Amino acid sequence: MMRFIVTCLVIALSVYVAYHGLEYDHGFIRLTKRSPGNRTGVKAPEKSPFDDNDNLISLYMEDSDQSSYSLHYDFYQDSCPTAERIITKGIRELYAAKPSVAPSLIRLLFHDCFIEGCDASVLLDADESLTSEKEASPNQSLKGFDVIESIKSELEKVCPGVVSCADVLVLAAREAVLMAGGPFYPLETGRRDSVVAFKEIAERELPSPQASISVILARFGTRGFNERETVSLFGAHSIGITHCTFFEDRLYNFSGTGKPDPELDTGFQQELKTKCPYSASAPSPGTGVGPSMPASDYGGVSSAGGNDGVVDLSYNNEGGEENFGTRYYRRLMQKKGLMYADQQLTGREETEMWVRAYASDTQLFRRDFAMSMMKLSNYHVLTGPLGQVRTTCSKVLPKI
Repeated sequence: MMRFIVTCLVIALSVYVAYHGLEYDHGFIRLTKRSPGNRTGVKAPEKSPFDDNDNLISLYMEDSDQSSYSLHYDFYQDSCPTAERIITKGIRELYAAKPSVAPSLIRLLFHDCFIEGCDASVLLDADESLTSEKEASPNQSLKGFDVIESIKSELEKVCPGVVSCADVLVLAAREAVLMAGGPFYPLETGRRDSVVAFKEIAERELPSPQASISVILARFGTRGFNERETVSLFGAHSIGITHCTFFEDRLYNFSGTGKPDPELDTGFQQELKTKCPYSASAPSPGTGVGPSMPASDYGGVSSAGGNDGVVDLSYNNEGGEENFGTRYYRRLMQKKGLMYADQQLTGREETEMWVRAYASDTQLFRRDFAMSMMKLSNYHVLTGPLGQVRTTCSKVLPKI
């Protein structure tokens, strides 16, 4: 009876943390549930948990008589009990030395999960039989590969061949969100790693900073994300940096007019022009191609001949860390969105309503962002006999 009561309390606490977005790291939750969006045939719930507290609770309360191939909380409890602690410790130490690791890892997660699911395919290097996703143009400025490889190396010392690179990436990104001032959210583990990469799909499907709202919603919609979830994920644009190349058309030559974007605040225009002097290679908005988003750190590579200045997306941490995300939406309402794709969120009623909501309600944003990150982290995962557990994240295991 006492064990039953304790279990109920843990369930209630984990649901409260997930729903309200509190920064409470409660360690290893020993719960199980069916995983929405995996590749094992387990059907995802048709109704979004966002609007139904009972449904949210049911996600955590399903009985344990389930597919042995679905994800589980504390999947490594027996095989590698210190796995999550090793990942958490590694990210916290790295963040203390270099805070830019946070947006880099969030972006890396997005680029992995958005293309054929959270399977660590983005981590693979090219070889004689594989073309790497790293070579796709939207991925050439990605960072954080060394971070994941370093943590995986530490895990291999303790539990060789046990913890997947896909799990390392989703857990590292969660810790990065928390370190950057975002909400904690519970995650299941048990993902496996892809044996192939998807360069062509990455080239085609990753949305661009210049993408129209129609393109953005279509790309997210095909992956099961509605307008509310999509807008919440864009809140990650409150940290990191971006290169002037990705928005300078809005300052100097919007849609080929030779003038600034009329939807960009004039005072903000002048501020940006001091950081991003005129360059003749500014792209036109709305093409739907180019470096991708949303996950905050576009740094690393700028277009050939373009403006390689950078702008801090956090605006010197305007509003404090407790306003992770919220400051981003407030700036959109002030017509101070940097990327065309960002500002487009205020151009359609079904997305603007959530921009307004998140700008005025920090807890609502934190709850929704946490739920959307959970959904993203569980998207189209490999489990059970599918995939493999790589020993080095950049290389597929050799065939026996």
